[in-house]
Amino acid sequence: MAMETEAQPIINELNLKQTGRIELINADIYSGNAFDASINIVLNGKCRKYSVDQIGTQPATLIAHLGIEKFKPDLIINAGTAGGYKRHNAKVGDVYLSNKHVCFHDRRINIPGFDIFGIGYYPCLPSEQLAKALNTRIGIVTSGNSLDYTEEDMTVIRKLNGEVKDMEAASIAWVASMHNVPFLAIKSITDIVDGKRTTEEEFLQNLSFASDILCKKTIEMLKQFTNN
Repeated sequence: MAMETEAQPIINELNLKQTGRIELINADIYSGNAFDASINIVLNGKCRKYSVDQIGTQPATLIAHLGIEKFKPDLIINAGTAGGYKRHNAKVGDVYLSNKHVCFHDRRINIPGFDIFGIGYYPCLPSEQLAKALNTRIGIVTSGNSLDYTEEDMTVIRKLNGEVKDMEAASIAWVASMHNVPFLAIKSITDIVDGKRTTEEEFLQNLSFASDILCKKTIEMLKQFTNN
């Protein structure tokens, strides 16, 4: 998980305890047992230089690799908040599970072979039945390193039929695929990307609200996995 505000409700609800740190990148580890499973949250932590949550693909890539090396997990879940789209009838507070694959939308490399490499198409677990059980939506998640978007980004997102825009999922899915660990993203919508309000204003206003909903649905999802 990338942001403390996103993670704290889940940490509290599952009574997870801080059990360590990944000092290289200043990441925090919270661990515990719930629903007959060992659960570890690797939280990106604060940037030592700028004192903000370490969002984006670079921290997510490194932390995903180090977390997998440390815990050898059976499943990786990227839980977080994200943007949705008016054209797909998304609303603030909607929760999506990743579907089919996750992609990058801002790695434009217009050379044959490299173009597909830039997008990625990294696999995720089938989520249709799980979404029905949780009463959530499903959609293709695309990732980039900017909170806003360019018109070029939006052109790619439309071609990919992206329904959720975030800043970490594709990089984590890439690492998971190299380690052959199943991957799934669960995203709670904070802002409407193609809406009338500025992304930063809507995101900050709805972050706590969306994080509480994310907590509820993530815990329901963990119960589904452990019951099956």
